[in-house]
Amino acid sequence: MRVAVLLGGVSEERDVSLASGAQVAQALREAGHEVSAVDTAGGLLDAAEEERLRVEGVAPEPATTRIESTGDLLERLRAPELAEVEVFFLALHGGAGEDGTVQALLDTVGAPYTGSDRLGCSLAMDKEVTKRLLRDAGVPTPDWLVDPEDADHVVDSLGLPVIVKASGGGSSLRLVLAHDRGELEEALEVSRDWGDLVLAERYVAGRELTVGILEDEALAVGEIIPEHEYFDYACKYQPGLAQEIFPAEVPDDLAERARAEALAVHRALRLRDYSRVDFMMDQAGELWCLEANALPGMTGNSLLPRSAAARGIDFPALCHRIVVQAAARSRRYGS
Repeated sequence: MRVAVLLGGVSEERDVSLASGAQVAQALREAGHEVSAVDTAGGLLDAAEEERLRVEGVAPEPATTRIESTGDLLERLRAPELAEVEVFFLALHGGAGEDGTVQALLDTVGAPYTGSDRLGCSLAMDKEVTKRLLRDAGVPTPDWLVDPEDADHVVDSLGLPVIVKASGGGSSLRLVLAHDRGELEEALEVSRDWGDLVLAERYVAGRELTVGILEDEALAVGEIIPEHEYFDYACKYQPGLAQEIFPAEVPDDLAERARAEALAVHRALRLRDYSRVDFMMDQAGELWCLEANALPGMTGNSLLPRSAAARGIDFPALCHRIVVQAAARSRRYGS
């Protein structure tokens, strides 16, 4: 098939998206597809630029300068080089690429694309909405407060330590683990500049588990053991800062419970094609869902591809199956 991989964009997770998209493009070529890579902020990438992105990977720190778009995305998608594209593969992370905006734009012009639609993306991107839906679905999630008034309220309700994070954040950006009242007051003060709803969330100590979903089926359970106190941006994207064990060394009954709850989360949030669901398992063996990722990282070493690989699905095959789902949906609905 003729596939265009959309990557980059202008969100704070731009570097992650560029790394994901460059590797997805190569994997799809290995699977036999004809592929173009398009930065939604800058246009079509050439082979040299794709190779540079594959080699460099994700920088140790997120970019601090904002990238400005060089034109209208709709006009960019109408470029002659993309005239015969059959499926758009969305390798975008954060911002308009993951909150449903780009998905709504593609729906408007009838362009087939991979992954969840605008509803699923918007539900999963908003962590506060996600937690409400999980609670209604009977999936345990840590207690939380929205835009708490002061540190006293947080400590009285949730205790210490406590997580402070942006409702729409990703890649552990704008996330703080506050150990004491002083750190909490500082985190709440800084959060006023985030321009987003702020969540204070009860901290669950224990083991971090993750489950990939593909074609409405839960894949292998993995365990993440970060070198830092929690799975922060550096641990997620820099080699050697986290152990990622697939399959996780947990009892079979617990793995099955994690897989069942991950699938319940995927369905409760109206996600489709693929996703990744993250949990903390406390010392009593209880699972607490932290979040779901509608567009999880898609480098060959990312968590979803590793969850698939543990089930015998290599990276090119995973990318191919995601494209096939989008193409089948397009034929079914006459797009």
